[in-house]
Amino acid sequence: VVRLHTGDPSLYGAIQEQMDLLDRDGIPYEVVPGVSAVFAAAAGLRQELTLPDMSQTVILTRVAGRTPVPESESIESLASHRATLVIYLSANRIEEVVSRISTAYPPETPVVVAYRVGWPDQQFVYGALDNIAEKVGRSGIKRQAIIMIGDVFGARDRDLKTRSRLYDQTFSHGFRSGRKDP
Repeated sequence: VVRLHTGDPSLYGAIQEQMDLLDRDGIPYEVVPGVSAVFAAAAGLRQELTLPDMSQTVILTRVAGRTPVPESESIESLASHRATLVIYLSANRIEEVVSRISTAYPPETPVVVAYRVGWPDQQFVYGALDNIAEKVGRSGIKRQAIIMIGDVFGARDRDLKTRSRLYDQTFSHGFRSGRKDP
């Protein structure tokens, strides 16, 4: 028997209760990792989610619905970090999401809504916080999408030269001594 989930079963996969039942009944099973929509979207966008001096943190979350979210993990609280924010299971509430995070992110903050990532009909809707709800509304996307918010999504457009120090010739690390004079 196979229970196949899309994405990675460890994120919003509701597999814990399935595993609990299998454990209770002594049925052996295996969980095979998948690729979460956020990482498939980053690959499809050819986008790094963490860029030096811009964002070194990625927050994966969802807004509360029929399943609650702990108060300490409210969307407003998480948005206050201004990290790269990825919101699952909430595309049908894009206007609410925008309204709730607008206290933390400025209106020009880049947003990408990634629909059915990895499928032949995948689609990316690009915008900014101040126009993404309208664009998503016109696209007809209501589910099977993630909302990705953060400055990293606009780095190429603004020709920002954020670079890791990993390849900087003056930077020493475990495999090389950095040169003093480049």
